[in-house]
Amino acid sequence: MLPMEDASVNRALPRANPQALPIETPAARKRMSAQERERQIVDGAIQFFARHGFDAQLRDLAKSMGVTHTLLYHYFPDKQALIDRVYVEVFEGCWKPEWEKWLDDPALSCEDKFTRFYIDYAATVLTHDFVRILIFSGLADQTITNRFFELLRERLFPRLIRETRRFRSLKSRAQATVAEHELLMGLHGSIFYIGVRRWVYNQAVHSQSTQAFDPEVIRNQVRGYLQASLSLGSAAASSASQRKPLKESPPWP
Repeated sequence: MLPMEDASVNRALPRANPQALPIETPAARKRMSAQERERQIVDGAIQFFARHGFDAQLRDLAKSMGVTHTLLYHYFPDKQALIDRVYVEVFEGCWKPEWEKWLDDPALSCEDKFTRFYIDYAATVLTHDFVRILIFSGLADQTITNRFFELLRERLFPRLIRETRRFRSLKSRAQATVAEHELLMGLHGSIFYIGVRRWVYNQAVHSQSTQAFDPEVIRNQVRGYLQASLSLGSAAASSASQRKPLKESPPWP
């Protein structure tokens, strides 16, 4: 038998419960590698700029991510460097080389080329981040909009003008006329506007549909564009033939 003093101590001790769950200790916070941390910052910046625009402060970005302001500057020396990285990720990163191959494919009709391209283009770029970042850049310093439209002017628009002229049975490689350019901008802008309605105006494109866009609508827009191009007539072609070819115009396949 235990002595009295030992018994009192023994009674004070909690009895072991074999069914009791072990006490969980907080898991140690995983230390990110430099690559993981940079990825976290870039992803956070994309979401942040898409929500708040480019006038928002980096200290607010850091706060929203739960990191220090100083840490941001460890990976990106200034705000412009971070914006440049966002452009590469969101805009250059979404560009598909097959788009150019489709437009250069002689086996496809002009309507099929335009339709195939614009349906896939819409599915790729009409996202929350892409649309809102492009709009916010246009309202700020145009850094991203200028770079992206330069990409379009170099790799896309000359091909679309070329195929439109083929539809009109023209072989001119001259610079696009104002009429040709504006007609194409009407088509291109109408497709981008689908994303603006959804992600900027917060208006459902089709109240009874969960799709971001209707492919048949795009097909009809392409048909309308091509038919309208026929009304440009020979005057536009004559004017275009007197101009020098665009340097960035791709070769005729």
